[in-house]
Amino acid sequence: MKEITLKQIAETLGISITTVSKALKNYPDVSPKTKKMVLELAEQLHYTPNSFAVNLRTKESKTIGLIIPEVVHHFFSNVVNGIIAEAEKNGYLVIILQSNESLELEKKQVELLINKRVDGIVMSLSNESNDDEHLKEIIRRGIPFVQFDKISKLIPSSKVIINDQKAAMEAVQHLIDNGCKKIAHIRGPVNPQNAIDRFIGYKKALEKNAIPFDSSLVYTCENVTFEEGLFFAKKIVEEHSDVDGIFVITDLVAVGVLTYFNEKKINVPKDIAVIGFSNWFMSKVITPKLSSVDQPSYEMGVVSFNLLMEEMQCRKEELPFKPKIIELETNIVARESSIKM
Repeated sequence: MKEITLKQIAETLGISITTVSKALKNYPDVSPKTKKMVLELAEQLHYTPNSFAVNLRTKESKTIGLIIPEVVHHFFSNVVNGIIAEAEKNGYLVIILQSNESLELEKKQVELLINKRVDGIVMSLSNESNDDEHLKEIIRRGIPFVQFDKISKLIPSSKVIINDQKAAMEAVQHLIDNGCKKIAHIRGPVNPQNAIDRFIGYKKALEKNAIPFDSSLVYTCENVTFEEGLFFAKKIVEEHSDVDGIFVITDLVAVGVLTYFNEKKINVPKDIAVIGFSNWFMSKVITPKLSSVDQPSYEMGVVSFNLLMEEMQCRKEELPFKPKIIELETNIVARESSIKM
């Protein structure tokens, strides 16, 4: 079906294109009678404004780009919900792209969003991200940019984060306070900053409690999956039968750990206590219920969009904008998997 234009409406009604445009925008210098005629015909013809032409006039697309590693992940789906809710309130559409933890795909998606002339970009980096050139390009082009969760500290953009080191220290301290003396860590891949910081937090908690660090108790995920939880739980039992606590990078992996222990009739937390990270909904339904670090994912989405909105508004009004770093609070949700009675 051919797109209806302002010119067609104007010719049908015998008025100027300018008058039609003003009537549709409710300008006060157009009579109520004319406005009524224009609006009725526009509705009858199913007229919609040409968004490309509007973008050229206003220099706004009213769209933002969102790049995340995974859509199906509970944490990221909550962030997406927070961003979309705030975007809709402010009249923005969100283009959601999934990098699948691939640096090359992430680079292509950044290029796509730049070419689409989005008004801003919100992003959590892939696990493979060890090259910042595509991120620097966003900054060079003056596109408002907010990083969240998995970030590059080298890029001068606004960031919404948690204190991963502190949260990890508290998680390990929780295990120690519940009687654990030999604690393993199933960590994330070597690149993401949050995996690095959680590993550092694990080590700091051991040091604080005069527990020697043993590198053989650290197991590194490649893809952070349920299956890796099963695999590493088996290895921990086989290689270190005296381990009495495990701090796991995220709840998805921790659920794999608990599943293996359930299958092998290993008593959790009596024989071995487990704590995860992110407070995924599965944490409350698996047996035993999984202790976890509660990460405010929905709030992270809301705050990320509002930070982006603030920068977009400054750019629009040609005002200076200094990137901000907002750190959200976390807390330990203690459940059956870590509390030794």
